[in-house]
Amino acid sequence: MATAGSGDVLGGVILGLLTQGYPATDSAIAGVFLHSLAGDLAAAQKGEASLVAGDIVDHLGEAFVRSLKNRTIS
Repeated sequence: MATAGSGDVLGGVILGLLTQGYPATDSAIAGVFLHSLAGDLAAAQKGEASLVAGDIVDHLGEAFVRSLKNRTIS
């Protein structure tokens, strides 16, 4: 995802996981996964060409719920 601010969103997701006590490696892996899934969900709804970082943020909750349902992350 090469949209302005998407790296900031990724950093925020990883930092959020770190502050909840997850180990650094696990936070990075889960953060990248959640960020990617949220981006895919946002792109499917909005279209990849018009995607902005806020769209990724808007889909993080859904990405988290889906990953927990599928036991992708714990």
